[in-house]
Amino acid sequence: MGFITVPLWRAAHGRAGDKGNRSNISVIAWHPQLYPLMVEQIDEAAIARQFRHRQPSCVIRHLLPNLHAMNVVLDDVLDGGVNDALNLDSHGKALSFLLLELPLRVPTALAPLLRGPESTISTGDTP
Repeated sequence: MGFITVPLWRAAHGRAGDKGNRSNISVIAWHPQLYPLMVEQIDEAAIARQFRHRQPSCVIRHLLPNLHAMNVVLDDVLDGGVNDALNLDSHGKALSFLLLELPLRVPTALAPLLRGPESTISTGDTP
């Protein structure tokens, strides 16, 4: 079986918010068959690597299997919080796009379930 690699946003959409210095990002699979791939590959270690430049003090992933979703909580990534930050890009809503850029390896048989343009696909069996 072959695989393709796509950005996570091809397999899921997100909702985000912030409270103080904490970002809360929900990632919801476009299709239930894509959810197990997200659980396997989009773990706390991968998320921490993606946000390493923001230096989160804690990364917690809560799985919501009945919703085919996960909720990611990142502490201390908002430059002190929206009211304290001088950087408008530090809002939690903006950080959801960074999470949705994570690569996701998908079996080619599930490719029809993906959303978005074909130009975002990397082919091959290498991770």
